Amino acid sequence: MAVDADDESAPAAIRAVPLRHPGQWIAAAIVLVLVALFVYGAATNSAYGWSTYGKYLFDSRILKGVGNTLALTVLSMLIAVALGILLAIMRLSPNVVLRSVSWMYLWIFRGTPVYVQLVFWGLFPSIYKSIDLGIPFVHQFAHFNMQDLYSAFIFAMVGLALNEAAYMAEIVRAGVSSVGEGQTEASVALGMSWSQTMRRTVLPQAMRVIIPPTGNEVISMLKTTSLVVAVPFTGEVFGVQADISGVIFQPIPLLLVASTWYLVVTSILMVGQFYLERYYARGASRQLTGRQLKAMAAAQAAQNKVVDEESDERR
Repeated sequence: MAVDADDESAPAAIRAVPLRHPGQWIAAAIVLVLVALFVYGAATNSAYGWSTYGKYLFDSRILKGVGNTLALTVLSMLIAVALGILLAIMRLSPNVVLRSVSWMYLWIFRGTPVYVQLVFWGLFPSIYKSIDLGIPFVHQFAHFNMQDLYSAFIFAMVGLALNEAAYMAEIVRAGVSSVGEGQTEASVALGMSWSQTMRRTVLPQAMRVIIPPTGNEVISMLKTTSLVVAVPFTGEVFGVQADISGVIFQPIPLLLVASTWYLVVTSILMVGQFYLERYYARGASRQLTGRQLKAMAAAQAAQNKVVDEESDERR
């Protein structure tokens, strides 16, 4: 039954008044003033050496250091992901030996600081002067002289990768464990093998859990490369800026240069992580994206247009 607009019994229209928060505006104004004062003070402070900062920001040595930093990050993470998956499979294995070896690896590499591990990798050629591969007391296949093969970059990469693998193993294990057992049972019932089940059923669902912490680990790895001076390797961006500042005796502007490049690369990685997370989160949330809402609105408008046309034809 329609309600007459002039009916006195009809409820009056509600006049909504937004709730005001003066305290929030005052706090925001104070924060903006403090930020402006800090920026002005930093811009006018000669100790920051902004002229030196601009001079070395795109210096060829700095850019080469950025390239070495990226190379260390990418290569170490690739090795860490591959080894982490293997360690996670060993942790989930019913074989007690494999499970124990994996647990022991995680206990050692997660229980000691990465800086200490890198120092040990720098001393590796002193601990093992040569490595022989073959059947003990029977036949030797290969002989490696570690003094001749020593490369600070390689040992820095290996040290970072082995440390990171321990954390990646737990991330992968948590992601696989987050998938319900019913998914695996259904796949087996359909005749899938173990590899097919992992590839088609478990891993696509586990990636939603694996991607966010893995993205954080990549960003963390980028910053951890500054510790490879313990090997010692000084070819990455932090080591390069330290070498330059040691010559010109201006550490502050060179530290700002290194920090700027870390922020730039980290920002790019964060953008990539955002899109990866959104890709693997499809179907996991009922909340619709802006593109999905726009498509639904367009479909609804088209449907309404068809209904109106049919109504006009009937008339």
